[in-house]
Amino acid sequence: MLSVRTLPLALPCLLLASTAWAEKPVDLKAEIAQAIKEARQETQGHGAVAAVANPAPKAHATPKAHAPAAHGGGGGHGDASEGPDPEVVWTQMMQGNLRFVAGKPRTRETIQLRRNLAKGQKPKAIILSCSDSRVPPELLFDQNLGDVFVVRTAGNVADAVAIGSIEYAVEHLHARLLVVLGHEECGAVAAAASGAKMPSPHLEAVVEQIQPAIAELKVCGSSPPSRRIRVEANVAHSMETIVKNSAIIRDAISGGELGTITAVYGLESGVVTRLEDQDH
Repeated sequence: MLSVRTLPLALPCLLLASTAWAEKPVDLKAEIAQAIKEARQETQGHGAVAAVANPAPKAHATPKAHAPAAHGGGGGHGDASEGPDPEVVWTQMMQGNLRFVAGKPRTRETIQLRRNLAKGQKPKAIILSCSDSRVPPELLFDQNLGDVFVVRTAGNVADAVAIGSIEYAVEHLHARLLVVLGHEECGAVAAAASGAKMPSPHLEAVVEQIQPAIAELKVCGSSPPSRRIRVEANVAHSMETIVKNSAIIRDAISGGELGTITAVYGLESGVVTRLEDQDH
């Protein structure tokens, strides 16, 4: 079973406060060059490399393999078939991110696909992401119609409606992978960290969901690494909230039917970075 990580919240703040690195500017070209190298190694290890000239995201270790489980068909009509392994799903998604970063998305024929999907859907992954207009999951993973079941809320908040939507994709559509995707410079996380009173009860409900995740991080200040740590903490908190509050999802994970991944998207680089390699 893929574990849901718990961040060591206080320690990173102390480290950031005591090092000059916290204010060091990011060398974006060097970061992407390293990401290209790691991503190529990762996809080659799974026997497939994205068909791009200069792919570039930092693709960390893929999820641990699960025993294949029987699943219902598209649209939840119950025709038994074997779904893809979560490890394979994540590798395919990261290959799509390689193409996106390189500016070389696949060319697709969508007319017949639309007709086929009208009969039912069978997405391979669920993505809970922020509603931010700069972070459309289908584009940044270079996925097609019907590939991913996307739930979007401000700050990738896992409220009751979001969890119910995810449960639908697990229980009825039999998606094999759940990804909680945060992004750099998240406005909802920044609003929660500010402690300011929100102008409406609805906006207050958003920040109230985020504040528990970052409560111990307020001493971190406002440097870019500090803001990044808050985003990561919120992503982990959203995944923990989903698993804690859904027996359907817990059962799917424990039964090897669902893998889980937390990740953060870089606004400027386009790189999706997986966080689970820090979990164990």
